[in-house]
Amino acid sequence: MKAQEIRDLSEKERTEKVTDLGQEIFNLRFQLATGKIENPSRLKSLRRDIARIKTIQREAGDGSAQPAEEKTEEKK
Repeated sequence: MKAQEIRDLSEKERTEKVTDLGQEIFNLRFQLATGKIENPSRLKSLRRDIARIKTIQREAGDGSAQPAEEKTEEKK
């Protein structure tokens, strides 16, 4: 997924996309553990897509992808 495609998505769509990709990673890890994975390089691609989406969310100020330092400060 390209950065421009992600920027064109709405805030809600980005959040849903992260959830969907996370679920897909879970399924691929399960396949990896059972030895039935067809394309192991897909894991790397999915992790990068999630990171790309979260970076763009943080840039856009969506608030759903806050850096770890800000999250800990809010809890105090």
